[in-house]
Amino acid sequence: MGVRKRERAEQIKEAKKQVAFAKLNNCPTSPRKMRLMADLVRGEKVEKALHILKFSKKESSIRLEKLLLSAIANWQAKNEDASLEDAELFVKEIRVDGGSMLKRLRPAPQGRAHRIRKRSNHVTLVLGANNNTQS
Repeated sequence: MGVRKRERAEQIKEAKKQVAFAKLNNCPTSPRKMRLMADLVRGEKVEKALHILKFSKKESSIRLEKLLLSAIANWQAKNEDASLEDAELFVKEIRVDGGSMLKRLRPAPQGRAHRIRKRSNHVTLVLGANNNTQS
């Protein structure tokens, strides 16, 4: 491996240490309902995002709170020597994509049937660190 390639690989490795992500697949909630909560925490610091999710009444906030805690744990596993308070973690990116749909039939008048679509979603949460004090 050449010198430039090795240096570039080290830079990428260091950059990846600053971010951590967590995924939630096939969550049985409508993507539209999940996006309401995701929009509230996008760009917020981790502590504030946890408070927002903890005190929200929506069901999707419980799932997002668990996902955020998982992403924090993933970041701590990557950076064992760094402290959580000094890193100033924030929600860098949160994406809610539609998942698979369960299609059910509901009886309708005059022998017809209406299709009910039970939607699910996939949530991807990426945490970033603002550690200006480290380097």
